[in-house]
Amino acid sequence: MNNIGSGGSPVTPDVWNERDMRDALARRNVSEVYRHLRKHGVSQRQIAASTGQSQSEVSEILKGRQVMAYDVLARIADGLGIPRGYMGLAYDGATELRVKQSDDALEAEEDESVKRRKFLSHAAAVTMGAAVFGAEDSAWAPASAQTPAPSRIGMSDVQQIQAATKALRDLDYRYGGGTCRDAVVAQLSWAQQLLDSASSDGVRKHLFTALADMHSLAGWTSFDVGLLDPARGHFGRALEFAKQADDDSLVASVLYRMGRVYLHYQEPNEALKLFQLGQIPAQESGSALTVAVLCANEAWAYGMLNKPDQVQKMVGRTRDEFARANVDEAPDWVRFFTENDLHGMIGSAHDALAVFDPKKHASIAVAETIKCNEAYGADMQRTHVFGLSLQATNHFRAGDVQEGLKVGLRALQFGERVKSARVADRLKPLELEAGKHRANNDARDLFEEVRKFRQA
Repeated sequence: MNNIGSGGSPVTPDVWNERDMRDALARRNVSEVYRHLRKHGVSQRQIAASTGQSQSEVSEILKGRQVMAYDVLARIADGLGIPRGYMGLAYDGATELRVKQSDDALEAEEDESVKRRKFLSHAAAVTMGAAVFGAEDSAWAPASAQTPAPSRIGMSDVQQIQAATKALRDLDYRYGGGTCRDAVVAQLSWAQQLLDSASSDGVRKHLFTALADMHSLAGWTSFDVGLLDPARGHFGRALEFAKQADDDSLVASVLYRMGRVYLHYQEPNEALKLFQLGQIPAQESGSALTVAVLCANEAWAYGMLNKPDQVQKMVGRTRDEFARANVDEAPDWVRFFTENDLHGMIGSAHDALAVFDPKKHASIAVAETIKCNEAYGADMQRTHVFGLSLQATNHFRAGDVQEGLKVGLRALQFGERVKSARVADRLKPLELEAGKHRANNDARDLFEEVRKFRQA
């Protein structure tokens, strides 16, 4: 059926609301979008004319070539009449400019160790009210934009921010930060205007909480696409707003997330400091589940530092806190930490130790991650990549090459569907372990496939 539309778009608006199409748009899978258009009778020539691409470019994309550049994605969306929000793109040129200026405001040339020290100093100053780790310096944080704001706001305005954050977090959780980061930062550009508006004290406190949560999501999605400096800036702002809202659990959440950033970049000492700092507001919040999350991540950091006794201690405490937690009373941000995640975190800690002692810890990592991976739904694609790659890596370490191959291929298949720079990094251990078995043809093929994926 040919759904040729009007107003410059080759399709009618209802095509974009079909379930498969919306899923492809959310993942920014342009190849799949174009294939759906072809099924609706739209020719390559029409797609090319609408998007400003050559027919050869359209043909390459139909064959599977990925489109990642923001300006190209925006041109495709506008040319075809796709609502930008369906692809997690900023809605207008002015907003896009503010997004880019926010990223460029950070001093990229500054030494990374200095940036980590400054963030820790800032985190301590915000959390404890004093510059415990040295003079507080927030020059690394992006400046707030001064834009016109409504004269007065109420709870409905705050609820709009909360609803946007929830919807965008769901996209990140399922398909990766690349599907929604631009939209998160664009929403922040609007949301922060409300700081200039008059409101009751109660509304203003809720506004601080909502802005803290949105900045935290902006930090997390920035990290997920490989933008470390913008991530740090957003987490710094999130800390400030969470502290102004007097929300101890949210302060702990931000510190936990920034600690995870440093774990990813192989800086367990810095991560451990942030997790330990996060224990202060976590304890004050009265949420055992919040404390459990911090303990689990401390265990992971100790694993990377090859401290098995400390890992065992923190795993035990994590289990104790988790056992006494009341999920119904836990803050929203921490409810993701179910029994599945408990097993996943214990598996991650033993995976870290297996780097130093594979005979003792690889089999434990496998057992724990199997419990985690089997319980997740197939829609949790980024989570599957991380869990399956960790499981496959430890199958190899434990000497079970065939199972490592089987699980490793599944991890790679999920990885190709996720818009996340972290996926390539998290597949590196699998590449290394498969590479140790290149005498096995299948292991050599997996090694090559992972290597190509990581270099793409």
